[in-house]
Amino acid sequence: MQVNRRSFLLGSAGAAAGLALGAGSGIPAFAEGAQLRAMWWGSNDRAKRTLEVARLYQSKTPGVTIVGESISGDGYWTKLATQMAGRSIPDIFQLEPGTISDYSKRGACLPLDEFVPSTLDVQSFGADMLKLTTIDGKLYGVGLGLNSFSMFFDTVEFEKAGIPLPTPDLTWDEYAKLAVELAKSSGKGGGPYAARYAYVFDAWLRQRGKSLFAKESVGLGFTADDAREWFDYWEKLRKAGGTVAADVQSLDQNTIDKNCFGLGKSAIGMAYSNQMIGYQLIIKNKIGITTLPREKKGGPSGHYYRPALIWSIGATTKHPEAAAKFIDFFVNDIEAGKVLGVERGVPMSPTVREAILPQLIPTEQETVKYVNLLKDQVGEYPSPVPMGASEFDQRVLRPICDELAFERISPADAATRLIEEGKATIKG
Repeated sequence: MQVNRRSFLLGSAGAAAGLALGAGSGIPAFAEGAQLRAMWWGSNDRAKRTLEVARLYQSKTPGVTIVGESISGDGYWTKLATQMAGRSIPDIFQLEPGTISDYSKRGACLPLDEFVPSTLDVQSFGADMLKLTTIDGKLYGVGLGLNSFSMFFDTVEFEKAGIPLPTPDLTWDEYAKLAVELAKSSGKGGGPYAARYAYVFDAWLRQRGKSLFAKESVGLGFTADDAREWFDYWEKLRKAGGTVAADVQSLDQNTIDKNCFGLGKSAIGMAYSNQMIGYQLIIKNKIGITTLPREKKGGPSGHYYRPALIWSIGATTKHPEAAAKFIDFFVNDIEAGKVLGVERGVPMSPTVREAILPQLIPTEQETVKYVNLLKDQVGEYPSPVPMGASEFDQRVLRPICDELAFERISPADAATRLIEEGKATIKG
């Protein structure tokens, strides 16, 4: 089998990796010579693992050509939008719980119900897991791993500051105090300016019996007073020195290489649990993981289990059955599971999860322990996010928070704008 490799640069996003498998192999074609394009975002480690699984699948599936493409940062969504407009969507592409509703309702995703369970064996994942990728009664994606929100921390910086490592009962008031102490000790930001993180805001709201998006109707699940309280908290903490500066935080595209924690600008990060592996690869000091702070001791955590990432099939694919078979291999094959580890989250398949546990490195074991820790902490599953959720995150919340952190608007004005622009963005 001939393997072609190519690397290319996508704007300022950095290097992306591409791999064409099966070209010139001379093996009889599967599905009349199916060529599948797969596209995802993530770290270099994720690209290596994904491409290795693609190579493994190619070796077991004569005639299939897989072309893989990894794109970092906002370049992924820009390219996907361009391909949607040109009706040339990748056969297999990566989404997340916050974007699957948008893209399925805009016609980017192929319903997968006809492939279950004959081609896609996802019955062992559990009905709740499938609900999070089911939109308007149809299955539009397959979760690639289980995770939740989390807080990462540099254990060395905590030790230097003489501060006990954070535990799951840490409150937001306690967090603010230790973030300021960490900043003074380390000479860097204590933590992120997390007003900007929709998932952290969502957990904060869930701790108070509310949510980012309305549960029973289309719209927002919080008020202007909630938003003002949220913004007030982060502005007070920023001014006290407990967060990174606005110019640092505004560069964060929710990717490891642009995140203040990954860049060494803060001693604390707030991200998804599966990303711990990627962060530890680029951070010299040992990092730890725990839940996000909570409103009060013994109160709700605001956490829930979620599929870390999702494979969907492009609505324009010419090879839907072949694409479904590749996804099934990705989530159910034990050899593939050993390659993937828990970088995209703890495997959904109980069989794969059990098979890979003995081989996991310490950091990977920590993410599994964290997911297990949450079993008595998680709340009810939210409904799939509404259409417009990704736009709300990227074009409403983040820009407003940047203006707030640069002191161009007040918390009250920021809250009013968030409600007004949010209502105009969420479409159902």
